[in-house]
Amino acid sequence: MASAPKQIDPKDSKAGFLSGLAAYTMWGLFPIYFVAMRHVPALELLAHRIVWSVPFGLLILLFRKQIKDTLRALAKPKTVALLTIAAIALAANWGVYIWAIQQNQIFQGSLGYYINPLLYVLVAVVFFKEKLSALQGLAIAFAFIGVAILTIKGGVFPGISLFLAFSFTVYGVLRKQIDVGAMPGLFIEVLVLILPAAGMLWYLSTQGSLSWGNFDTKTDVLIILAGPLTVLPLLAFAFAARRIQLSTLGILQYIGPTMQFGCAIYFGEPFTVAHAWCFGFIWLGVGIFAFDAIRKNKRTPKPASPS
Repeated sequence: MASAPKQIDPKDSKAGFLSGLAAYTMWGLFPIYFVAMRHVPALELLAHRIVWSVPFGLLILLFRKQIKDTLRALAKPKTVALLTIAAIALAANWGVYIWAIQQNQIFQGSLGYYINPLLYVLVAVVFFKEKLSALQGLAIAFAFIGVAILTIKGGVFPGISLFLAFSFTVYGVLRKQIDVGAMPGLFIEVLVLILPAAGMLWYLSTQGSLSWGNFDTKTDVLIILAGPLTVLPLLAFAFAARRIQLSTLGILQYIGPTMQFGCAIYFGEPFTVAHAWCFGFIWLGVGIFAFDAIRKNKRTPKPASPS
């Protein structure tokens, strides 16, 4: 006899909703941080983000008593191998996103994270043979039309958007296959990346081009904050994922790219007619996708955490 679905306590549900809201709000405000750090090269900032995530992540693991979980995962070669591939996809996503923001391409970053959940569905259908509903198919079609309009009418191929969506889909699919918690998994990922990241920072220091210690105290503090700014949203996301329905979490995920869109307008990034048509079709697709998720009210591909 099948067990009844686990009932979510109203207090837990409220706390989970607020945590999810906090996670996606932090991700939505990321452009402000990366714009403020434009004087630090994207590759160096990526290296700092990885390096400073390790000590802060370790503190979180100690606080949450997940050291044993992390060690158990590290003892499994297959888990470590899959997390290493996921880490490469994650680092590529982070690096391109940072570079895009610094190059005044916030709209493309926003577009990428709007496309991301739709791409999850497409991957689930193509590679995992899941059935595509009529509404999901319509949502993906509208997203494709939006991208095509921006490419043809605007003369801008949204390569950044598609790379961000694709790389995070790869990351999300890999993490979905790995039996490891969000925080232990992230810690192992940054642990895998720390040697090349530290090597990059060492090389820059030998060339006299390391930003750390060569600007001002504000820059040094902001560089250190790259660690908690990476870890805290994921922690809030993990807390929320266990306490609210995935359909609710799926709707919340659109807060991030919507806020990024607002940041692009705030920073005066050019918004053309082609952009308007593109985002119009994307928003229409997202609306249909969200409606379908609420209507079904069942498990959908779990949204991965953005940059």
